[in-house]
Amino acid sequence: MSGSSLPVRRVAGALGAEISGVDLSADLSDETIAAIRNALVEHQVIFFRGQNLTPAQQVAFGRRFGPLNIHPYVAGMPDHPEVMEIVKEPEDKVNFGGGWHSDMSFLAEPSIGSILYAVEIPEYGGDTLFASQAAAYEALSPGLKATLEGLNAVHSANREYSSSGHSAQKRKSMQVVEAEGMAGEAVHPVVLVHPESGRKALYVNPAFTERFEGWSRRDSRPLLDYLFQHSRNEAFTCRFRWEPGSVAFWDNRQVWHYALNDYPGQRRHMRRVTVDPQPARVRLAAAG
Repeated sequence: MSGSSLPVRRVAGALGAEISGVDLSADLSDETIAAIRNALVEHQVIFFRGQNLTPAQQVAFGRRFGPLNIHPYVAGMPDHPEVMEIVKEPEDKVNFGGGWHSDMSFLAEPSIGSILYAVEIPEYGGDTLFASQAAAYEALSPGLKATLEGLNAVHSANREYSSSGHSAQKRKSMQVVEAEGMAGEAVHPVVLVHPESGRKALYVNPAFTERFEGWSRRDSRPLLDYLFQHSRNEAFTCRFRWEPGSVAFWDNRQVWHYALNDYPGQRRHMRRVTVDPQPARVRLAAAG
C-alpha cells in the first residue's frame, strides 16, 4: 500500500484518528512510516486495530521513529529493556498511569511519543482518555497566552515515583524503583512550539509539573490548578476503547492521557515503548 493513501478516519473533533490497512509487524516502507508520522503530528494520537506484535516487533516499529527510552524508574522486559509491561492484576487496587499526564516530561529531553499495545484487556472498562494540549492552548484568552509564553515550568518525577507517589505504590505485577532523592528537575517552556507542525501547545501536567521557574509552589498553585482544570475540558478529549491487538500512538509533545481504573477484579496487560528525540548531533547532521 502506498503510504500517502493510508485510510485515516477521525474519531473526535479535537484529536484522534484510526488508521486501517497497516500491519505494524511488517517491514514497512519509508513512505508508509512518513505517512504514519504525518498522521501522528496532525491528529496527535492515532489508533490501529487487529495487530499481532511480539515485543521485538514493537521495538522495531518504534525505532522507525527514533531511539527508544529505557524508563529510569520502571523495569522493562529482561530481553527488551525498552518495553514496559504495564500490568494490573485482579488483586491490584492501583493502576499505572491512572491520572492525567504527559509521559517523561520530567526528563531534560522529554519523549516524542508513546506506543501502547494491548495484550489482554478486561471484559469492561480500562479505556484510555486523551486530551489535546494544542486545543487547550488555542482556547485561552490572548492575555493569558501572552503571560504563559514568557514562563518556564519545573517538572520532576519525585511526586509520582517517590515512596508515596501514585506510580510507585507497590504492586506485584510491575517493578517500580522509588525516585526519592534520585530524581532531578527539568525545566521546559509552558508553551511548547511543536518542532514539526509549528503548532503551540500547553506543556504542563498534573503528574510531573511542580511549579513555575522562579515561583514558589504556593504562588504557582492557583495558575497551575486553573490550567490543569482547563486542559482536561471534554471538548479537548477523545476516548479509546481497547481490544486485544489494538495500538495507540500518541504525541507526548501535545497530548495528555489517562488510563481509567474502572475494572476491579480483572486483569489488564499492555506493552509500551516510548520514542525519544534524536540526539542533538544527529539532528545537526540531518539539518546540515
